[in-house]
Amino acid sequence: MSPPPVTLCVIAANEEDRLAACLDSVPFAAEKLVVDSGSADTTRDVAAARGARVIVNAPFPGHVQQKNFAVDAAATDWVLCLDADERLSPELAAEIESALSRADLPDAFSMPRRTFYLGRWIDHGGWYPDRKVRLFRRDRARWGGVNPHDHVEVRGREAKLSGDIHHYSYRSVSDHLKQIDLFTTIAAREKLARGARPRLFRLLLHPPGKFVRMYLLKLGFLDGRAGFAVAVLGSYYVFLKYLKLSEMARGR
Repeated sequence: MSPPPVTLCVIAANEEDRLAACLDSVPFAAEKLVVDSGSADTTRDVAAARGARVIVNAPFPGHVQQKNFAVDAAATDWVLCLDADERLSPELAAEIESALSRADLPDAFSMPRRTFYLGRWIDHGGWYPDRKVRLFRRDRARWGGVNPHDHVEVRGREAKLSGDIHHYSYRSVSDHLKQIDLFTTIAAREKLARGARPRLFRLLLHPPGKFVRMYLLKLGFLDGRAGFAVAVLGSYYVFLKYLKLSEMARGR
């Protein structure tokens, strides 16, 4: 059975340094689609040079909304969704091509994601295997969740792949801190919109609880210095999210 054509969908903003590797990691894609939210660098030029179709959808409407916009714009029934800081491992690319040749295709495939941080792959602390649904039929799945933490919701049958998505999430610790600041603002705003109210016990207990889960219960200490940093910053993320919720609830 010949595999169905697949559109690679990528949303991007100021990703000129990482986008090419993402697009090149999916050589089997019948179409490569990049939805740009108003980059100030050469992101759109990089995408076009790799043969991608580029659509500008700005201002950025939110992670869930932008990813669904990309899926809706795809030219094929099957889509593979990656972030610009992700790429398929060669093993996963080959596995996907083989899986799509099955006679009885499921409606979606999930795959593990492995993150490279502070010079090493992170294998513990809850960061791996971090399984994600990224390959699916457009009519059987949709991006959902609460911004900025989106996920694919499947109405049908899923199958698992074993190859890794390689995730190069942060350019530096400073970049990580900037993203934490951005994402906690979005997360606090979404919580407030859904009726959440600040509680002191969450501010006191949830951040250290997050550290204990990541560093001890999920064996983050096995990843050395990087594992410690991941747990500390994970705890800081939770602290900042609830602190911002408190600030927003008071209207300041």
